Amino acid sequence: MFFDPCTKLDVPDADICYYPHFLDLKKADHYFRLLRETTPWQQDKIKVFGKVYPQPRLTALFANNKKPYSYSNITMYPHEFSPGLIQIKQKIEELAPVKFTTCLLNLYRDGKDGNGWHADNEKELGQNPVIASVSLGEQRYFHLKHDYRPEQKHKLLLGHGSLLLMQGETQHFWKHQIPKTSRIIGERINLTFRIIP
Repeated sequence: MFFDPCTKLDVPDADICYYPHFLDLKKADHYFRLLRETTPWQQDKIKVFGKVYPQPRLTALFANNKKPYSYSNITMYPHEFSPGLIQIKQKIEELAPVKFTTCLLNLYRDGKDGNGWHADNEKELGQNPVIASVSLGEQRYFHLKHDYRPEQKHKLLLGHGSLLLMQGETQHFWKHQIPKTSRIIGERINLTFRIIP
């Protein structure tokens, strides 16, 4: 099977690979429409400096083992994997030598939706988490910054149908975000596959 070659990010203390055309345009369009229409999206509340706000994006959790996932004082309980998510998961697993159990979906409705600086380093994800992030819809910038070397920063435009694969010690040394933007832009769906044993 042909796969788009990986673009390895030239950053220290990380193993990050970007596949800009992981899904072809027709499949990416199909999955975007399917997931947009059939996902049971929810909007949780988050606490920032003692104040409670609606999370600036919609989310949904899917898994094949019924394990919940907790982050930022939010605990999510999964739905069963849909056929579409299983198809995408299997395609990623042909590239990554792991079997993913869980997928957190994010819907960024416009430029006012975003995701602040964080690392995917929750205890249930294991010592060196493997995170596979598929982007569908509007392209958005993905920012990276090193925890201990402030001069080390990176910015990547995640396109429609792309895959970003983060492995190794990446989450120990780097934080990432999807910043908000004042530009008028469309919707983006992000699928983040992970392993919760």
